[in-house]
Amino acid sequence: MAGVRIGMDSIYYAIMTDEALETYDTPKRIPGAITATVSPTTNSTTLYADDQADEVATSMGDIEIEINPKDLTPEILKDILGATTDSNGVLIQSSTDNAPYVALGWRSRKSNGKYRYFWYYKGKFQPNEEEFQTKEDTPTYQTPTITGLFVPRQKDNQWKASVDEDGTGVGADVTKNWFTTVYETPVPTP
Repeated sequence: MAGVRIGMDSIYYAIMTDEALETYDTPKRIPGAITATVSPTTNSTTLYADDQADEVATSMGDIEIEINPKDLTPEILKDILGATTDSNGVLIQSSTDNAPYVALGWRSRKSNGKYRYFWYYKGKFQPNEEEFQTKEDTPTYQTPTITGLFVPRQKDNQWKASVDEDGTGVGADVTKNWFTTVYETPVPTP
């Protein structure tokens, strides 16, 4: 399981189709992965006793994920922001849009040529900041970023799954099918 992460590709999202059961639709690709930043929030408090720190308790807050792909097409924005398309095919975003929960996944190439795979299970994206710049002598690429807030799922408290394809005991089908469906921990048979 050697290797250090050196790349990123293959961003996928899957819309949560049933919030009560926390199940997902088939994952769809967001082409052109550039960067992703995952920022979990943890809250800690310290109990002092006998004039010193005695216990520490922590709890998980939300997880902010910012992705920067090559482009966010109107179809992708419609899916992840709950926007609509009018009869002329124009993307319409309204203050009443209700973004669905989605799972978000990607993979990261390691220096040994193998990959580390990720799924973040339950988050909602918010409208993205857009910046525009005039074309100058040297063109500047203007790629979007969008931020989502993720939380643990209610059914199992899981918020993330990750695996190295060269990890000990990892079956070939696990990574081969990683983006076919959102990964779920197998339920043991009695």
